[in-house]
Amino acid sequence: MAEKKNVLFIVTDDQRWDTIHALGNSEIHTPNIDRLVQRGTSFVRAHIAGGTCGAVCMPSRAMVLTGRNPFHLQELGGDIPSAHKTLAETFKNHGYETIGLGKWHNGCAGFSRSFTQGAKIFFGGMWDHWNVPTCRFDPTGQYDNVINFVVDFYNKNQPQAQHCDEFEPGKHSSTMLTDAAIDLLRKNAGKEKPFFMYLAFLAPHDPRTMPEEFRRMYDPETITLPPNFQQIIDTNYPLMVHRDEHLAAYPRQEAEIRRHIAEYYAMITHLDYEIGRLLTALHESGEEDNTVVVFTGDNGLAVGQHGWMGKEDIYEHGVRVPLIMAGPQIAENVRNEAFVYLYDIFPTLCEKVGIEIPDSVDGKSFAHLLDGQHGQHFRDELYLIFDQFVRGVKDDRYKLIEYRNGDGEEDKWTFLYDLQNDPWETQNLSERPEYKQLISKMRERMCRHRDAWEEQKHPWGQDFWTRF
Repeated sequence: MAEKKNVLFIVTDDQRWDTIHALGNSEIHTPNIDRLVQRGTSFVRAHIAGGTCGAVCMPSRAMVLTGRNPFHLQELGGDIPSAHKTLAETFKNHGYETIGLGKWHNGCAGFSRSFTQGAKIFFGGMWDHWNVPTCRFDPTGQYDNVINFVVDFYNKNQPQAQHCDEFEPGKHSSTMLTDAAIDLLRKNAGKEKPFFMYLAFLAPHDPRTMPEEFRRMYDPETITLPPNFQQIIDTNYPLMVHRDEHLAAYPRQEAEIRRHIAEYYAMITHLDYEIGRLLTALHESGEEDNTVVVFTGDNGLAVGQHGWMGKEDIYEHGVRVPLIMAGPQIAENVRNEAFVYLYDIFPTLCEKVGIEIPDSVDGKSFAHLLDGQHGQHFRDELYLIFDQFVRGVKDDRYKLIEYRNGDGEEDKWTFLYDLQNDPWETQNLSERPEYKQLISKMRERMCRHRDAWEEQKHPWGQDFWTRF
């Protein structure tokens, strides 16, 4: 048994914060994640800081991997330069075996210097879950085997280059990755070196396809529509044309959204089943009591809320994600309501296992909250961003969202929500005169966050703030 604590870090793709049965969703089945909730501390107000492009997973995962805010990333997170120490790289430099599996949307170089082992590596954003092109672990770090795909051969004849060594045709991505993770877990259990395993699933990202037994668990006709379901988006926001928004007819129809939600839940329940197999293997390996387990998602997903299908926004459904931590010296069955960013996980894990936090990290450690004794206060408020078009700030009660799509008055929208009384963000208070002063103060706070995050140094960071 290793003296240092192991880490099993699980990341899902497009999993919203309210998709776990034990944390309040009575319509979804997640028995294995529920058991993890009982074993650990759930941070029920964990957030991504936002996205810097439509493919939110890329900057979001880069923030998790580097502990840096979105304006301190390179190429929107598509590449991680050597000056930005990654989480796995930091553990490797402190004597850990570091194991990487699954989706890596952040450049081959960052992966190569981060991991000592790996399998089923997918250098991309999304794919057909039943035929994922993956790479074997390459100790040279080259990952230079490229093959051509015609992805949409019904409509296009242009090939797309893809890093790939192998396929397992007809095997679902969640099953494929879990099988590989269990194999590497067993190989590393009981060794002198502790391990850090980073397992990044592709699910529940669309295309939402899963084994049929999981689809049959959900009848679309019985699915409850969210209170903030809308047929039409409230703004002329440019990313209305992003690919996610073409997944359902516009304006949105209730029956179609129910079907999408049912398939979303089915993907998550299948994912839960595979995570259960992995957690069973961890228990059987004898390493469970010495392993910190982190479970989180890279961003949320609307699936019909506010008229959106994707995650190109800063509503609660876009920026709130699950975050559960369990293991040695972590309080069990605790729900902590502290505001935390996902990029705070990096320094938190370092402090938890006794590793020095690199200077390149922006996040703050919330390790003291893991004992269940130090309350639920960490950050007073959160600054939220999306691309060059949206900014927001939220505190324990109110949330301000500002859209800017040009210089004209018709290109500006302000939304203010009272989250205590309106958690689904359905009643915009911004036009009421009694909230004018509050809005002014919250805008001032947004500007303070802008300056603290050095947003003005970003190529489009300053432009947004000239549009008030």
